[in-house]
Amino acid sequence: MLDAIRWDTDLIRRYDLAGPRYTSYPTAMQFNSQVGAFDLLHALRDSRKAQRPLSLYVHIPFCANICYYCACNKVITKDRSRALPYLQRLEQEMQLIACHLAPNQRVEQLHFGGGTPTFLNHDELRQLMALLRKHFNLLDDDSGDYGIEIDPREADWSTMGLLRELGFNRVSIGLQDLDPAVQRAVNRLQSLEETRAVIEAARTLQFRSINIDLIYGLPKQTPEHFARTVEEVISLQPDRLSVFNYAHLPERFMPQRRINGNELPAPAEKLEMLQRTIEQLTAAGYRYIGMDHFALPDDELAIAQEESTLQRNFQGYTTHGHCDLIGLGVSAISQIGDLYCQNSSDLTQYQNALAGAQLATSRGLVCNTDDRLRREVIQQLICNFSLKFEDIEKAFNIDFRGYFNELWPDLQEMADDGLIQLSAEAITVLPAGRLLVRSVCMVFDAYLGQQNRQRFSRVI
Repeated sequence: MLDAIRWDTDLIRRYDLAGPRYTSYPTAMQFNSQVGAFDLLHALRDSRKAQRPLSLYVHIPFCANICYYCACNKVITKDRSRALPYLQRLEQEMQLIACHLAPNQRVEQLHFGGGTPTFLNHDELRQLMALLRKHFNLLDDDSGDYGIEIDPREADWSTMGLLRELGFNRVSIGLQDLDPAVQRAVNRLQSLEETRAVIEAARTLQFRSINIDLIYGLPKQTPEHFARTVEEVISLQPDRLSVFNYAHLPERFMPQRRINGNELPAPAEKLEMLQRTIEQLTAAGYRYIGMDHFALPDDELAIAQEESTLQRNFQGYTTHGHCDLIGLGVSAISQIGDLYCQNSSDLTQYQNALAGAQLATSRGLVCNTDDRLRREVIQQLICNFSLKFEDIEKAFNIDFRGYFNELWPDLQEMADDGLIQLSAEAITVLPAGRLLVRSVCMVFDAYLGQQNRQRFSRVI
């Protein structure tokens, strides 16, 4: 079993830098408008020839209410009729994409994100799943990982029953914080009872995995009150937990301008919240997977990490990184072979493109050999906390030390500080460095110029 993480305040203060979360490398910051629909169609044909399995992501952007902390691509509206034209455009997108894939390419993973996917009514959810089954080879035996993000304020027992009937077997529940004062400060009033009801429904209906999202660093949070939230969440016994650091970037995300910056906890308080959360979750038997994620030891992510098969993509940590990821909907990102591409993030532009029978691809990137090499290095470090140079040398026909010679002083400094163990054969991220693995990965990022740092969140 992997060693537990070790808290080292001095190291955290030194290496708590702003940087990418590495759901991809190169990151979406490097996407450009030179990549378009033609590149996507070419990549889809390659996927068909290689008969690679698929992972589908469907973005539902609508929310009835705004959460001030949110940095997602969303449309705030009380008008439920806006869903129907969006579903029509989604169907057109499915048609344009699916005709370039083979009918026998299995969809091993499916995820609905948003926005609030359950903004759709029951008939619309049925319609959307029927369209996906019509155009893609979805599994019928409950063996796939089919997940959906749930806002407990927009779901009840009947909704959960419908989702299970439609084939979903995983749920991710947004909770953030249970303190009413914090909830009012971020405009998300949600009771423990609402959350518990959805979880009880999921368990009764035999969903096989439940994830809960928490955020530390929100306005009016205190270490004591957040510890109570964590305690209540542990009592709900989710299979996985995501404990995110709130990144206050009001210049980039307009809803965050409604948050009073004077009410945000001080950096020392944020550190205390994280430290106490780690102690609470570790005592309750959760394993630190990495990058804000925790899981019970018998969870698939924990097992995959033990077996060094864990991967990471735009859906976060996954056991399906071998799949080609196809993103459907406004702002959705696809990763097919060496191609990354993203749909327009503007709802009108997305819908207009598809209304004209054109894909809504607006930007992307095709990885070169150096990108692929560094992507594999970062993937190994961020997923498995270790990297054997021999594996990279064989895969890319290089001498690792020679290729990355200019990085050695930085790596040696990290080794001297106790973040990593550096030898002639390998890098191992030590227990004190696991919370800071993003900082280790950033050493290998060829694109990370200082001019981009302010666009990223901090590590802790």
